Amino acid sequence: MPLVVMCGFPASGKSTRSQQLYEYLTLNYPSKKVHLISDHPENTNRNEIYSDSHKERETRGNLKSMAQRLLGKEDVVILDSMNYIKGFRYELYCVTKSCRTPHCVIYCVTDADTTRRWNLSRSENERYDDKLIDELIMRFECPSPNNRWDKPLFSVLPDNSLDMSEIANALFELKAPPPNQSTQSQPLSSTNFLYELDKTTQDVITSLIQSQKTAVPGDRIRIPHTKEDVMFSRLVSVAELQRHRRQFITYTKMHPVDDNSKLTNMFVQYLNKTMSN
Repeated sequence: MPLVVMCGFPASGKSTRSQQLYEYLTLNYPSKKVHLISDHPENTNRNEIYSDSHKERETRGNLKSMAQRLLGKEDVVILDSMNYIKGFRYELYCVTKSCRTPHCVIYCVTDADTTRRWNLSRSENERYDDKLIDELIMRFECPSPNNRWDKPLFSVLPDNSLDMSEIANALFELKAPPPNQSTQSQPLSSTNFLYELDKTTQDVITSLIQSQKTAVPGDRIRIPHTKEDVMFSRLVSVAELQRHRRQFITYTKMHPVDDNSKLTNMFVQYLNKTMSN
């Protein structure tokens, strides 16, 4: 069943709103099982997580895995985290498309001064360091109703209440978006699928590395064997390209396609999404 993606500055009231929604759904939809996933379970030091990029990536990966594992026919999953990176929200959207379930985003809107004040009012073990909270505010990528992965979007101001009925309608009445080729799980139809997946993605990476030597920001890099272009907006390191390749391979192994000729298009589309974040 549906996924609720909380979003907002640190110390913007996301956990309070998550608990309110959890209680409302549990009371009014007793046949549904509601799961509340948090990025700060008991005895977790938020400053250690968000001041270390490796630990933060690991935490996001764990959150995504937990959400994917809990999504089911009669379950609702509320993901209580900043979810401040639009690329991560897009990944969560792809998970819901793959599971053929609706989702929505709840944006707890606060200004920077209010966020800092609320942070200082917390107990010491729950408080973000002053420097870190400023950095997290700077990194925040605001959700937009124009992005399909950010809608339906419910924005709530500090003095307002969540529109519970509208949120419930989005979760239980709206149809899930149809899965597309890059997210739909299909039967493995070729014994050399893994070989083709490895070769195709490596060919794309090799082509990009070579083309970057002469490309300038704004160029469209033509990739052989596909009509898709890579939008070159910045120089991307080999390490970053290989990381995107590994992520794509991992996901595609779980969701193989029925036509290997589509792999190049899918990988280029994936790169355009991830490298624009």
